Amino acid sequence: MAKKIIISPSILSADFAKLGEEVQAIDKAGCDWIHVDVMDGHFVPNITIGPAIVKALRPHSDKIFDVHLMISPVDQYIDAFADAGADIISFHPEAGAHPHRTVQHIKSLGKKAGIVLNPATSLECLKYLIDDIDLILVMSVNPGFGGQKFIHSQLDKIRAIRAIIDASGRDIRLEVDGGIDQNTAPLAIDAGADTLVAGTATFAGGPEHYAENIKGLRG
Repeated sequence: MAKKIIISPSILSADFAKLGEEVQAIDKAGCDWIHVDVMDGHFVPNITIGPAIVKALRPHSDKIFDVHLMISPVDQYIDAFADAGADIISFHPEAGAHPHRTVQHIKSLGKKAGIVLNPATSLECLKYLIDDIDLILVMSVNPGFGGQKFIHSQLDKIRAIRAIIDASGRDIRLEVDGGIDQNTAPLAIDAGADTLVAGTATFAGGPEHYAENIKGLRG
């Protein structure tokens, strides 16, 4: 039986002047998770939010906080985001010297651990992490900014990772982030994704359209 498709709207595309209200609005509109993009202006060319904002947003929703760390070095910030209320903490293997140790640390804090693969990142690291991780996030754009175009070559990567997950027999979510809209969502799902991050496509048109936007992404 196919997994339910999870929609995890990226608050990077929300109105930052009303961030708490926006989180409440997408929660009410039927999102499954809430995706938090953390950027440091170093690992990626943009700066977004830190653990204090995650902590401030935590009371606004009981949904899973899906926190994607685009920061380097990553290890020194894991505890802060865990304490702030992250449920899933995902990071890039290039952002730390010892990805396996980082995964183990996330898990030791009672959180789920995810590995994020940029468009040019090899799948090789998954071979040695597959037994410990809970989520694999495929970036279908180069990370750093919202509103970018979907990179179609990543569909082959999604298919390859789906085969790796299925062979492992483990319950690992396969998430895709970047250029996801009503046209590309079905492509990602057909390739094997079961979790979609969508910023621009979720927040388009304002709160009165969020429920319709989320429903449209599910197909």
